[in-house]
Amino acid sequence: MKKWHFIVLFLVVEFAARGQRENLDFSLLRQNDDVSTWQEKQDKNLYEGMKWVDLGENRSLSFGGSYRFQIEAFVNEQFSREEDQTDVWFLNRFMLHSHLRLGNHVELFAELNSSTIASKRNLSPVDRDELSMNQFFATYEWNDSWSLRVGRQNLRLGSGRLVDIREGPNVRLSFDMASLDFDNGKTAVKTFFGLPVQQRPGVFDNDFLAFTEQFGGLYVTRTWGADFNFDVYVLYKREDAKTWNLGIADDRRTSLGFRQAGKWKNWRFNNEFVYQLGGFGNQDIRAWTASFNIEKSIQWFDLDLDLGLKTEVISGDNDPNDDTLNTFDALYPRGAYFGRVARFGPSNLIDIHPYLSGNFGKFSMELDYVAFWRFSRQDGVYGPALNLQYPSVNEERFIGHQIGTITGFRFTANFALELETNLIFPGAFLKASNLDDLLFHTVLTAEFKF
Repeated sequence: MKKWHFIVLFLVVEFAARGQRENLDFSLLRQNDDVSTWQEKQDKNLYEGMKWVDLGENRSLSFGGSYRFQIEAFVNEQFSREEDQTDVWFLNRFMLHSHLRLGNHVELFAELNSSTIASKRNLSPVDRDELSMNQFFATYEWNDSWSLRVGRQNLRLGSGRLVDIREGPNVRLSFDMASLDFDNGKTAVKTFFGLPVQQRPGVFDNDFLAFTEQFGGLYVTRTWGADFNFDVYVLYKREDAKTWNLGIADDRRTSLGFRQAGKWKNWRFNNEFVYQLGGFGNQDIRAWTASFNIEKSIQWFDLDLDLGLKTEVISGDNDPNDDTLNTFDALYPRGAYFGRVARFGPSNLIDIHPYLSGNFGKFSMELDYVAFWRFSRQDGVYGPALNLQYPSVNEERFIGHQIGTITGFRFTANFALELETNLIFPGAFLKASNLDDLLFHTVLTAEFKF
């Protein structure tokens, strides 16, 4: 680890320790942190003074960040013992941000990222980015309802099924983007256009304004009371030289979708349907997905638990010889779509995913099971980045079983530990490709936030 990493880590621990007495609530997107609790406080200590710096005339400055350390290991990462596929690596991620408020209308937010990795043999673009600007944007608020935001941003829409910040991997996803937002408390409307940042592993060397890939859309959320939300949206993605099982061509697709989420008595639900149309080379695109998630609070031996079921049907290509591509593009999903093991991604897939979770004071636990099938035998199996992992080389449909656990312990609002383990048992599709060995994966995460 670089020397300056140790310096930042020392500051993180020092500031976090000073702030442990506060009832802190850190947002996933740190520009949404509520730091107003320190505005009126007198005699601030070092940490509290960093969270709210009064600049006078309704101006303020706030600092914060996080440090995440992970140990990740695979055994038989590609389901085969024929070659050594056992590996252990170490990941570090520092994020530091500042938030400047200038009166009631203007805000500036900047967030640095440093993601490093050691001991991994084959690096992916989401593993390492030694130093980069994760976010850097300006917001202008005309009034309580309308705002304009321009600059580099993380983006999450709805529950993150199609567009998420990619929190699981070491490097988050950023867009160089402009967005116009309306929110009156009942209806929220976001219209935006952005270019995904192409990550590179060095220092401030990420590509920007690369128009080979473009993303824009309109996303509307309507809230009825505290218990029901309804989202409707249209999203457009343009990507040159996209690879599907069918081949490589320019992909232009529009996604039309709706989502309903809320709760009824002890039940919670989050359901979504998306239909896609457009063109892939000289072929028409006709693809779709339906996602369902229901969850119920139960008591078992005086323990308060959540019992849930997720299931998804995600289209794949029906016939490589016709003039239509049916492979669904999940756009920019979370990197850990089915857990950090991240072997299978949301294209050409049917999955059934029951789970049981609970919080017991500072402890949290989750046990889940997932069964995977190919939607179409004529299409391959894709990874979480929607890259073709396992081409369609046989007629088998069943991919495999996955059993996972997540155990967490939150020491303070600033510091938490989490251990995730996964086992994947290959099914007929993988076995027919001579990938028939049990895969084991585990990752231990320690994270400070301040």
